[in-house]
Amino acid sequence: MNVDKRVIRKFEKKTWSEVKSKNSWQVFRIMAEFVEGFDALTQVGPSVTVFGSARTKPDDPYYGIAYELGKLLAHEGLSVITGGGPGIMEAANKGAMETGGASAGVGVELPFEASNNAFIDSDKNITFRYFFVRKLMFLKYSQAFVAFPGGLGTLDELFESLTLSQTGKTPKFPILLVGRDYWSGLVVWLRERALAEGYIGADDLELFRVVDTAEEAMDSITRFFAKFRKEMVPNF
Repeated sequence: MNVDKRVIRKFEKKTWSEVKSKNSWQVFRIMAEFVEGFDALTQVGPSVTVFGSARTKPDDPYYGIAYELGKLLAHEGLSVITGGGPGIMEAANKGAMETGGASAGVGVELPFEASNNAFIDSDKNITFRYFFVRKLMFLKYSQAFVAFPGGLGTLDELFESLTLSQTGKTPKFPILLVGRDYWSGLVVWLRERALAEGYIGADDLELFRVVDTAEEAMDSITRFFAKFRKEMVPNF
């Protein structure tokens, strides 16, 4: 393999002290993002996070379901937290705001998304640089998670929620998948491959429930808390 010696010399010019200095400043930036998120979201109160694709258009049926769910959550006095972007996130924030509920957006800097959507309360509108800080905010301050159809980001957020619930790192919380048509293939795979081959247990398939409507999702959340949680506090 031929390596450009100019690249090697450029790398050698970097001293370890420079690398350590850069890492130290990065730690401070991460700490600042945590502080900003904690300050904003500790005031939100009992909340539900809604995950889903930024690519979902307003005329898509799932956009309408997310909008209705935002309204139902706000009507019950629950705040809505989303990733702050367009699509499903915008729909849930819009439903919450138009019903007079608290609407929070926890965005992340991306080259293809200019800013958070317009339906987020100004004091709960945050944008982070780091994905892991953003995900911690979802998981720390929400007492339920609702996943609409989405791509890699939605799957990442969904499986982190499932993992924390499975391992007992957080109290149990409702995890709902909206859209049987969309999620059925994943559920079948989990049952027929992951479970059948011993990579998960039968109880793991009980960590989530698949629903089709905003009303079903709201009913699941309400019944869960009536049965299992006497009060709503941060998860960890």
